Parts: sequence; structure tokens; C-alpha cells
Amino acid sequence: MADIPADQSAGIMRAADGRPLKVALARAQTRARRRAFLLVAPLLFFVLVTFVVPIGQMLHRSVHNPTFVDNMPQVAAWFRDTPAGTEPDEAALAALIAYLAAAAEARTIGAVGTRVNYEMQGTRSLFTAAGRRAGRLEAPYREALLDIDAKWGDPALWSTMRQVSTAYTANFYLAAVDRTRDLDGSVTRVAPDRAVYLTLFQRTFLLSALITFLCLLLGFPIAHLLATLPLRYSNLLMILVLLPFWTSLLVRTTAWMVILQGQGVLNNALVSLGIIGDTGRVELMYNQAGTVIAMTHILLPFMVLPLYSVMRTINPSYVRAARSLGATSWTAFRRVYLPQTLPGIGAGSLLVFILAVGYYITPALVGGASGQLISNLIAFHMQNSLNWSLAAALAALLLAAVLALYWLYDRLVGVDNMKLG
Repeated sequence: MADIPADQSAGIMRAADGRPLKVALARAQTRARRRAFLLVAPLLFFVLVTFVVPIGQMLHRSVHNPTFVDNMPQVAAWFRDTPAGTEPDEAALAALIAYLAAAAEARTIGAVGTRVNYEMQGTRSLFTAAGRRAGRLEAPYREALLDIDAKWGDPALWSTMRQVSTAYTANFYLAAVDRTRDLDGSVTRVAPDRAVYLTLFQRTFLLSALITFLCLLLGFPIAHLLATLPLRYSNLLMILVLLPFWTSLLVRTTAWMVILQGQGVLNNALVSLGIIGDTGRVELMYNQAGTVIAMTHILLPFMVLPLYSVMRTINPSYVRAARSLGATSWTAFRRVYLPQTLPGIGAGSLLVFILAVGYYITPALVGGASGQLISNLIAFHMQNSLNWSLAAALAALLLAAVLALYWLYDRLVGVDNMKLG
């Protein structure tokens, strides 16, 4: 108190240097916040560069594809200046042929054709063939193009070119939910033989929910055993739970391939025991069953650890008190023990579900055609078809679904109650 003199006339407490105490405290807090920010600045920069920026680029790419506009600006300008359904005149066709020749010479004609092919299948070869002959075409250009291929007179082709003539488009999101645009620009369903994405989304969420339920069913008694056993035994069991983390994911998945295949360990054991015949081997590989079994094993520790972190803090005397007051074992579990484990159940279920919807390696190796998830199709568009915009749209929808699930968890349970370990 001797270091903080008081100004009796004004009633203001002052620091030792004469400044008002309120100002001195504010400056001290500002310095503390600045030091704290400088400490976390490297981590913040790392997160921005490796997480926020890539996600932002992905979201931008899902609505932005300037390939057609960059290579055929004058044709794109003609589409912007004319209403939908306008027949291309000789000037527009001359500009198209000129840019086809220029794109062929610059070796970008394939990219232009691929951009149109994203919206209308079978058009890439149309552009590459026209590009090779565009330099030798003469007026009238309509007949010249029709001589190359009659598809150049198809109104659907020109409607598709109009759609891709803008750099920003929502068509990739429409394709991601099995929708497309017709000749007048209205949104319609795609043909049944091309409707694959909604089915994959549905399969992804259903299988992820099933895997989450199985992990909860298997992980709950394991976590309870860890929380109630003596320390020397629980430590040994915890090592067994953590052991998969010390083994490569690829090795674990390959091991399941050896176990589950038709001539694998499991089927051979069942045949040896006489449970099934040699001709009645169970198909557990390259289907949904293989995906569920392998992913349940891989994700099980992510359910056990949050449950264990909650269960070890529950006082066992609560259950004993309930049973001493006349409650059955089931009633004591349901009304006393289970409600206290809900934060761990919620955290473990959320963690397992989010990991499951984005899994790629395990479904790719053991899932086959019926066990593939949406992540495998995203990888296909990134690596094989090179349709990065559609892959980004699919990933953005998956991200939105995960964020919606996280928001729902926050409303029902509360993020503050999450126990991850």
C-alpha cells in the first residue's frame, strides 16, 4: 500500500510512477496479451498456412474455373452479351474458330475441351478434333464446323458452352448433388445411370454411423474396465488399447485383408472347425462388411480414450449408494452411471464419426465397389479425372455436413462438456 499513493483531493488511486492505477493495470494487461500473442504467433501462422488457406482455396476452386474464359475470352464475351438460346452468328463462329486454332497451337485445347466435357460428356474429342483443323477452315464457318462434326449444330452443346463461359459457377455443386441444367438453364436431375454422388453421401453417413455405434458398443465396456481395474492391470490394458497407434495404418489395413479374404485366416479357421463348408466361404472382402470391420478396429481407440477419461472421474460410491437404496444394477447404471458418461460418449462418437466420414485408405483397400465412401470419389477426381472443382465441391459439402454435426453436438451436449482425454 505504501507504493500506491492515493490522491486524496481527487480520490484516484495511483501507481508508484504517478500514473492512475486503472491506466497502469490496462497497460500491464496489454503487455501480457501482446506477449501471449507473440508466443502463439508461430502456431497461428502454421495453422493459417497449412489449414485455413488450403481450405479457403478449396472452397474458392469449387465455384471458380476460368479455363474457358481465359482461353476463349471473345467467345465468352459473346455469350455474356447475348441472351440464352441465341443462335451463333458468323462473327461468333469466326471468333470460336480463331481461338480453337490458337488454343491448339498453345496446346491448351485439351483443357478447354475438358472444361466443357465436365458439363457434357463426350465433348473433349470434339474440341481437339476441331482445333487440329481450325487453322484451315474458311467461311462460311457454320458449314465448316458441321463438316468436322455434326455435334457443332447441337443446341445442347452451345447451351453447355454458355454455362462454362463464366469463371464463377455453381454447376459443380449441382453436379455434387446429382443435378444439372437443361437447355434453358433450369436445374434438373441427372440421368439415373449418372446419379452416384447422393448415393455415396448416404452410404458414407450410414456406414460412419454404424461404425460409430459399433465402436461405442465395444469401447464402453473396455473403458469401464480400464477405469475400475487396479492400476497395474489397467496400465497393461491401456498399452493394448494404444498399441494400434504404434503400427502403421497401412499395415493394419493389409492385415485385415489377410484375415478377411476368401482364403484368409478367418475363413480357413471356420472351414477347419466345420462351421462352414469349403464352398460356402464368407465374403468379407471388397464389400461394405470389410469396410465396417476394418474401420471399427482402426477407430476403436478414439472411442475408448474419451470414455475412459470421463469414467475414471466418476465416484463408484454413487452407484453403490443407489443400490443400497433399493435400485437394481440396471437402474443404477441407467439413472446414475450412464448420465455421467454422456460427455465421453458424445466426444468419442463425434470424433469417430468425423474421422470415419473422411477415411480414404481403408475403404480403398478393403471396400471394393460397394464399400467405397465419398472420400474415395474425391480422391478419384483429384488424381484421375483431374476435375478439381468437382472434388472441391464434394469436399465442401462434406465439410458443411461435419460442421453441422459439430453445431448440433454443441447445442445438445455443449462443446465445454467435451472430454477427449
